[in-house]
Amino acid sequence: MKVSARNVLKGKVKKVTPGVVNVEVVIELPGGGELVSIITKESGERLGLADGKDVYAIVKASNVMLGVDH
Repeated sequence: MKVSARNVLKGKVKKVTPGVVNVEVVIELPGGGELVSIITKESGERLGLADGKDVYAIVKASNVMLGVDH
């Protein structure tokens, strides 16, 4: 995976809380810190997000996007 953003944090999904339209994803970072991202339900399903899955938090401006290895 290559992205233009400089702030890419690798972590593991700690918790996924689905809503009607969005999904709240809690990511555990190395060292125990956590980051929370709200993404669309469709994106969460497309990425196959589940507890324990490795993910990348990609920080650009005021948004946090998520990416996974294929």
